[in-house]
Amino acid sequence: RSAQVLNLLCVLSARSRTVGELLAPTSPFDKKCGRENWTVAFAPDGSYFAWSQGHRVVKLVPWSQCLRNFLVHGTKNVANSISARLPRQNSDSAQKNKPCEHIIDCGDIVWSLAFGSSVPEKQSRCVNIEWHRFKFGQDQLLLATGLNNGRIKIWDVYTGKLLLNLMDHTEVVRDLTFAPDGSLILVSASRDKTLRVWDLKDDGNMMKVLRGHLFLVYGCAFSPDSSILCSVGASKAVFLCFFDKYSMIRKLEGHHNVFLACEFSPDGALLATAFFYTRVYVWDPHTGVILMEFGHLFPPPTPIFAGGANDRWVRSVSFSHDGLHIASLADDKMVRFWRIDEEYPVQVAPLNNGLCCTFSTDGSVLAAGTQDGSVYFWATPRQVSSLQHLCRMAIRRVMPTPQVKNLPVPSKVVEFLCYQI
Repeated sequence: RSAQVLNLLCVLSARSRTVGELLAPTSPFDKKCGRENWTVAFAPDGSYFAWSQGHRVVKLVPWSQCLRNFLVHGTKNVANSISARLPRQNSDSAQKNKPCEHIIDCGDIVWSLAFGSSVPEKQSRCVNIEWHRFKFGQDQLLLATGLNNGRIKIWDVYTGKLLLNLMDHTEVVRDLTFAPDGSLILVSASRDKTLRVWDLKDDGNMMKVLRGHLFLVYGCAFSPDSSILCSVGASKAVFLCFFDKYSMIRKLEGHHNVFLACEFSPDGALLATAFFYTRVYVWDPHTGVILMEFGHLFPPPTPIFAGGANDRWVRSVSFSHDGLHIASLADDKMVRFWRIDEEYPVQVAPLNNGLCCTFSTDGSVLAAGTQDGSVYFWATPRQVSSLQHLCRMAIRRVMPTPQVKNLPVPSKVVEFLCYQI
């Protein structure tokens, strides 16, 4: 009965409006295995959208032109048809201020993608800074691709050319994340049970191997100020460490199943984790306390059920830029949009065989990838943030929970600033 009530609530929730879709081309010789779209990504400045189209191919599309194409030609759109309408850029002499589409053959199945942009004043952490093969400028935009064979390939987004080939992982590179501070520090999570830190301003030098996970590592994420690194995996725990010293902050554990994905809120005060156990947990990363719990199945299943066949495993989770909404994608063929202060989803959308999701840079669109290499887009919930919430985000960007609790303000204000009410 509880499951029926939950399904009824989802039906009664507002349906998210479809914006468009990019359908991967198929051929009679395509096999199902290898066509999965494990990752989608938006460039930090919103100029490009990238997704793993299946097999070895990554597609880079100018996002603004893609949106215009949806408006002109309707929501349905075959990926190959975009190629005929968008200009290509194949030389360094081409103008970088005119984004162009690229089709990249990565040489192996692609599991992860991440955009990275450079800030010149951010100094490299490397010791030898006398000479480098690459001198990345302020207008540099890179795309990192994690492959099935353990390699990480770094591409120039503007030209589509391969720049670096990083080869230290021994298993699948399951996730990639760039430090948001523009330092071009890249962290990779792999099935070889390690995370590795790379300095792309030092020509891709590997700076550190982070061990601690006893099993496969599925995901990693930076806090917005690049000070904290979170990683999740099959060890049934969430690892948090100070990135500057690579020192462990805490390990969030005591759960019955694996965590698949993690992401910080825009102010760094919250951490959302996708849990196989039909749940999205929202933590205070500074205290290790679970503040919110969004369930895809009520009542919660027993550990035996959760470890067996389960059509509500949560595959992916993403925080919106407004700090108020979280999107989750599960195996029950639904995408849900949650408000952090409400128990039930505020919008839902149907999606078969979904694997990953992420908000656009401005938060207006959610993109989701599927097992057949396609991408689907929905309009996200629109709501004007209250002045109180905007003030809370401004404070939490610079002040962790322990400092907030020491502020000489009323207890209710402290609770609000700590997302407890």
